[in-house]
Amino acid sequence: MKLIKNMEKDILLHGADIINSEYMQLEKGFLQHGKVTVFEHSLRVACLSIYIAKKLNINVNKRSLIRGALLHDYFLYDWHIADPSHRFHGFIHAKRALSNATRDFSLNSIEKDIIKKHMFPLNITPPKYRESIIVCIADKISALWEMLSYIR
Repeated sequence: MKLIKNMEKDILLHGADIINSEYMQLEKGFLQHGKVTVFEHSLRVACLSIYIAKKLNINVNKRSLIRGALLHDYFLYDWHIADPSHRFHGFIHAKRALSNATRDFSLNSIEKDIIKKHMFPLNITPPKYRESIIVCIADKISALWEMLSYIR
């Protein structure tokens, strides 16, 4: 229970501006996996990333880990709606998320790498930082859990 309280505190400390932003709030209306919204998925990935780093005792830049996780899917559209602009969503959304995130927030190199490379190996350039690797893994675990929960 203490770990969950600390995660919530850390996420609000480092990501309140992202969570409360107008565009992030729009993500509550976009489905990601199953019945889970992009907003919920992003929060889940942030929590799981913190958990992984703590449990594996990996020294990370917690602020960058959280901010990158919150913004990793900041593509700002519903990919379930047929539209030529996001036809190859799995391949293009990381680049779109990075473009949107750099427009709306000041990001460091770790945060940019997290967003840009979270779809590895679908996007072929591997993550450069340990924070990027953790978010990449947390994203896959979260997506799998969300899809399995949906098909029950």
